Amino acid sequence: MHIETKTRSLIKALSWRIIASITTALIAYSFGVPMKAVGLIFFTDLIIKFLLYFFHERAWSLVKFGIKSKSE
Repeated sequence: MHIETKTRSLIKALSWRIIASITTALIAYSFGVPMKAVGLIFFTDLIIKFLLYFFHERAWSLVKFGIKSKSE
């Protein structure tokens, strides 16, 4: 059975959020949102969704559903 560490969950959350927040910023920019607002959208999106993703990952690390040991 594998258990993810908090550090691994943090790195996964951060790497995914950077990619996803850049996507959100590019979409906002393509709709004509001013750059200052795009920056605010980027950082707000990054922080809020990073925290939500991290806690989501930690909660799922406690769930045994769908995990098989190597011996099964």
